[in-house]
Amino acid sequence: MTNSSARLLIVGPQGSGKGTQGVRVASALRIPVVSTGDIFRANIKEGTELGQKVTAILDAGDLVPDELTSEIVRDRLSQDDAQGGFLLDGYPRNTAQVAHLDEYLSGRGVALDAVLLLDVPRPESIARLRQRALEQGRSDDTEETIARRLDIYEQETAPILEVYGQRGIVDHIDGVGSLNEVTERIAAALSARGVLATA
Repeated sequence: MTNSSARLLIVGPQGSGKGTQGVRVASALRIPVVSTGDIFRANIKEGTELGQKVTAILDAGDLVPDELTSEIVRDRLSQDDAQGGFLLDGYPRNTAQVAHLDEYLSGRGVALDAVLLLDVPRPESIARLRQRALEQGRSDDTEETIARRLDIYEQETAPILEVYGQRGIVDHIDGVGSLNEVTERIAAALSARGVLATA
């Protein structure tokens, strides 16, 4: 994959593999991944004030408020390395955040090129998250919070696909299969859009 500029969003339920695929695609396109989860976890690890707030929110099985999330993303997208493109992971997660992002991007005369939706059945997502919790010992991956976050995804995040679907920029990607298989499906979808040129 090669590309001079791409502004992408990767979407999928927790456990869909969007974090792993996002890193792969962004690396190939030489654009940064802007992951709210990574930003929050870095702050948690460093014990910052933001990290302490986020820990309390996540341990309760809730999501970080829109205003705080949008502020963090705007700051990240304004940095030099994101001027030639970026891949968003975990934001926007609902229609309110879509409006925040639209306002930011339109103010700079740009828009998203494509929204990559990783389709993974709920039982598969749950199985993957349970395995991740065992392997990584993540405090936010208890069975109760897994189920709650999947419910929140279906209620809040899925509707953004309707908004972007009306714009004709959503690509449905089968998220079940090997890492390479899923990556190849994403590359094919982006090539079909002319977002990237295959070398």
